[in-house]
Amino acid sequence: MNYQEFLEIRADKRFGKPTIKGTRISVYDVLNWLSNGMSREDIKSDFEEISDKMIDACLAYAADKERRLISVK
Repeated sequence: MNYQEFLEIRADKRFGKPTIKGTRISVYDVLNWLSNGMSREDIKSDFEEISDKMIDACLAYAADKERRLISVK
C-alpha cells in the first residue's frame, strides 16, 4: 500500500507527527483507538472523514516504521 497517498507529515500540524491528510488525526490516534478495542466501524462513525483505506494507511505506516527499526539493529 502507498500510505503516502493518505498520510502527511507537516511541521505546522501536530508537531510534525504523521497525520491523515486533510485532518488533525494522527497515525498514533488511530493506532491507539484500535489497540484499545475500537473497531474500524466505531472509528468511522466517530470520525466520518476517515475511511477504511486511511486506517489501512496508518497500519501500513506503522508496519513500515517497525520494519525499518528492526533492520537498523
